[in-house]
Amino acid sequence: MNNTTAVAPVISAANAALRRDFPLRPFAIRHKLAGHPLLSLPRIARLAAELPRDLIEYNSGKVAISQDPDGIPSVDLDPVEIVKRIETAGAWMVLKRVENSPEYRKLLEDTLLSVARARGCNSLLDAGFEQVEGFLFVSSPNATTPFHLDSEDNFFVHIHGEKFFTIYDNTDRTIVDDAEIERSMTKHRNLKFDERFASRATEFHLFAGDGCYVPYQWPHWVRTAGSYSISMAITWKTRAVRRNNDLHFFNSWLRGIGLPQKPPGKQPALDALKLALYRTVTTALEPLRSSMAMRRVLRRIALGKKANYYLKGA
Repeated sequence: MNNTTAVAPVISAANAALRRDFPLRPFAIRHKLAGHPLLSLPRIARLAAELPRDLIEYNSGKVAISQDPDGIPSVDLDPVEIVKRIETAGAWMVLKRVENSPEYRKLLEDTLLSVARARGCNSLLDAGFEQVEGFLFVSSPNATTPFHLDSEDNFFVHIHGEKFFTIYDNTDRTIVDDAEIERSMTKHRNLKFDERFASRATEFHLFAGDGCYVPYQWPHWVRTAGSYSISMAITWKTRAVRRNNDLHFFNSWLRGIGLPQKPPGKQPALDALKLALYRTVTTALEPLRSSMAMRRVLRRIALGKKANYYLKGA
């Protein structure tokens, strides 16, 4: 994109949090995306009709914070109908990788560029915003997103409705240990939640125009209130994050054949060797990923059949 064009500040943070806490700790943000035409229900329904099916995930919103992945109830509607009936569908949905649409890519990049400029950087790359991706969430009233963590940094912007976003410190291994982090990234993202964790939470109470910064691998759960909800995760991966993710995936494969590994950073020389091997293999397989059917096959070979949980019934 052309980074010389003037960009209005789309995201802002109070009390200089953007400079003080970023990228190590979560903080509240404000944004100017509420009411944007790309983030309206009719436009999101169009997007749901355009995206490949393996980039759309949805299920009942009536789930537990600590939800068993094998017990998630489904919703017997197609993706477009979910969006159109979201006020009464009792559903939760995410449209993944919306940057595949040029309109949405521009929205994501312009938003992050405003953050880069606020931090004194001239471009996304200068600010470390690489591999920019977007995830659109549409949820019915009183829906829950179970406890989980994500493999990227995230500016979470809330567009419509009322939402509670509850987040926990990723350095506290009594909440999520290293083995669970690895499993959640490569099998199913849901994590076990213990009510004794509750006092250690930071909760963001979100309305349209609110949001929060979610650092890499900070576990969280989310619930909506009495109205339907639209939100978007604007995510990116730094080089360090991509390196850790690749190591987690390779370690998961090794654990699957009976060779549990230490987490990234504990054995730097071995990490470098594993990383080189993993990236050689994945680079060779990349051309095969253009087909949705082949993506399913590759995921099942690498991670097992449950890795395609979002395609159940498809």
